[in-house]
Amino acid sequence: MSNLDHLFKQNAEWAERIKSEDPEFFAKLSEQQTPEYLWIGCSDSRVPANQIVDLMPGDVFVHRNVANLVVHTDLNCLSVMQFAVEVLKVKHIMVTGHYGCGGVKASMQNQQVGLVDYWIRNIRDVYYTHQDELEAIGDEEKRLERLVELNVMQQVANVSHTNIVQNAWARGQELTLHGWCYSIKDGIIRNLMNSITGPEDLSERYRLI
Repeated sequence: MSNLDHLFKQNAEWAERIKSEDPEFFAKLSEQQTPEYLWIGCSDSRVPANQIVDLMPGDVFVHRNVANLVVHTDLNCLSVMQFAVEVLKVKHIMVTGHYGCGGVKASMQNQQVGLVDYWIRNIRDVYYTHQDELEAIGDEEKRLERLVELNVMQQVANVSHTNIVQNAWARGQELTLHGWCYSIKDGIIRNLMNSITGPEDLSERYRLI
């Protein structure tokens, strides 16, 4: 099949279903978006942000990339964060990884993948930082799961180190950062760490205010 007519058909059926449940849904949605949440997640097709937390369109602002990274040279991610924090005034940023992440797994292998090698180099840095802990884990799958978790926690730290987030705190804006991990096997999200609510939760070395 060379065309995607079936997707247009499914879209029309979905829109009709939504309107039958709430006739004013799209009219209200078109006026503005006022999400309280920014989801920074993996591009993996099995990890759809809204569905996982059972929220409707308009409730979650979403940025996704390979292995849910927050890199300080990634203007795409930083632009999303700035718009979410300064314009939409989100109250929560959730960095959400998932067990079995292919990007994280690729970072553990001593072989070239392609252009993505430059991207997952950031995860290899996480591995290097926690090398003793990770290599003490004999089971390869459990080692991968732990690196997925450590990667999420590092990306939350990276979010907290931005002037976008720290300036929001300086303005007195309510903003909380979370590190979560989703299991494709059972559909459950795990909370990996204590939430970060202000500069007092950061190492002094990373405080900009």
